[in-house]
Amino acid sequence: MFNRLRPLFPYLKRYRLSFAWGLVALVVYNCTKALVPIVVGHAIDNMRHHLTSSAVANAAMRLIGIAVVSGTFLYIARQVLIGASREIEFDLRNDLFAHLETQPPSFFQQHRTGDIMARSTNDLSAVRQLLGPAIMYSANTVVFTAAALPYMIRTSPHLTLYAFVPLPFASILVQYFGARIHTRFERIQAMFSDISAQAEENFSGARLIRAFAQEDAQIASFERSNQEYIRRSLLLARLMAMLWPTLEFVLGISLMMTLLVGGHQVVEHRMTVGQFTSYNVYMVQLIWPMIAIGWVVNLVQRGAASVVRIDALMKQRAAINDDHADPALASTASQSPAPELQGSIEFRQLSFSYVDGTEVLHEIDLSIPAGSSLAIVGPTGSGKSTLVSLIPRLQEARPGMVRIDGRPVAEYPLAMLREAIGFVPQETFLFSETIRENIAFGVPSASDRSIEDAAYTAYIGKEILEFPKAFATVVGERGMTLSGGQKQRTAIARAILRDPRILILDDALASVDTYTEEQILTSLEKAMLGRTTILIAHRVSTARSADRIAVLEAGRIVELGTHEELLERGGYYSNLFDKQRLEEEIATAQ
Repeated sequence: MFNRLRPLFPYLKRYRLSFAWGLVALVVYNCTKALVPIVVGHAIDNMRHHLTSSAVANAAMRLIGIAVVSGTFLYIARQVLIGASREIEFDLRNDLFAHLETQPPSFFQQHRTGDIMARSTNDLSAVRQLLGPAIMYSANTVVFTAAALPYMIRTSPHLTLYAFVPLPFASILVQYFGARIHTRFERIQAMFSDISAQAEENFSGARLIRAFAQEDAQIASFERSNQEYIRRSLLLARLMAMLWPTLEFVLGISLMMTLLVGGHQVVEHRMTVGQFTSYNVYMVQLIWPMIAIGWVVNLVQRGAASVVRIDALMKQRAAINDDHADPALASTASQSPAPELQGSIEFRQLSFSYVDGTEVLHEIDLSIPAGSSLAIVGPTGSGKSTLVSLIPRLQEARPGMVRIDGRPVAEYPLAMLREAIGFVPQETFLFSETIRENIAFGVPSASDRSIEDAAYTAYIGKEILEFPKAFATVVGERGMTLSGGQKQRTAIARAILRDPRILILDDALASVDTYTEEQILTSLEKAMLGRTTILIAHRVSTARSADRIAVLEAGRIVELGTHEELLERGGYYSNLFDKQRLEEEIATAQ
């Protein structure tokens, strides 16, 4: 258990003063509360000898004073301890999110979004319960027992021995049930992750599910998963249902022993009625803290299981990092204004394989001068997207194989490298925000004028102004209210607004027609001046505008040259040109 909770120690250390003050308030609360049975016992004994209204009033006022003091310090203890647990939850959630933000795409290919969401919400809540209520009620039980026990022993050691004999059995029960609660809660959390992932996939793929009329099949699949989750939850509920009554039974035996043995001592005049009453009040007051142990065990086991699940994510260090960044570059990157990259790109004997060992790129030698443009064409699966993803280090090549301005890309701090690159991925992603916020995503401080200029450069400004709210139009989740072409052009505007030294368009014109493509390319000509531009294209009409064209087949560059040079060679590019020209002629004839 100690090792499982070790990841929380830095957070507990950070808020050690809050926990210390909270525990001090708990000590005062419990010590004050422990006076109640003494006051009640003395009042009963006094009533037997000289019952007066003033004696009753005096006892009542003492009880009221004790209630006020204990209630005040209980409020302080709860406020401080529960507040500290909330602060730790806040810090832990921020740290987890920041850690996930540093992970490369391969991390999210290995972990489902729903599973990550479950750990970021449900598991964090379980950790908070562990650090708040579990600590508070554990300390409450220990402190009150420590405060009450001296009086109970002083009153009757013999009675205390009998009263506490059943309690070790309660400890054994807690240990027995605790291990099983931990195991079952881990299974429940794993199933909750599966359900979250399934729900997230269904919501994201709602259009596809409807298009294939698979609503009933998906509902049935979700119901099966939900039934399994309920089954596992019921197993835990049955276990908890056994723990609580069993603890109450053990504590009931303790009360019975108190009544039998204590009552016998009262009859034999070895204990006054007031002392016997005080003793029984103490035992009653101890019932809830003892029963709370069962709940605390549940919280601790759940929290420990969740800590392990969260720590599993936190331990996965980002494979792509700044470990090899040049310190001199890191210091200059923090200057204002930061020095700019020139933008020349070089691939040296580049070979690249994915984690599963599949080799995608083979011995690529390619140089792209600063300020020039290169189009990359080739069949699907030839490695075009993988090649350009190595430039901003979305994927990591071996050292020295990818260089910018003569330096290996790993020597540039990630922030400096990626700020110099405008990247439009093949799969366009828009946030559920306004069009203005989506375009300004990389430059939050951008003015409305610059946002509109970028939109017009991407040939979408006019269409945006036709929307009811123009640039204030909310695009919906993943930009679902926009067409595929509109989403791509919005993404192009977002990249242009950054004014990058390197502009990468990964098949960013695939969803627009040839006329719109021509208009976009005409608008982009000005934006491409002076910056290194890489266009991945399936259409010759897109590629021909570049200074040079590279043909990638099976991970190798098989052709490289200008549009006219490649047409003369009669290879893949020439065949692609003839095929697409024929398709256009047929479409025109129809």
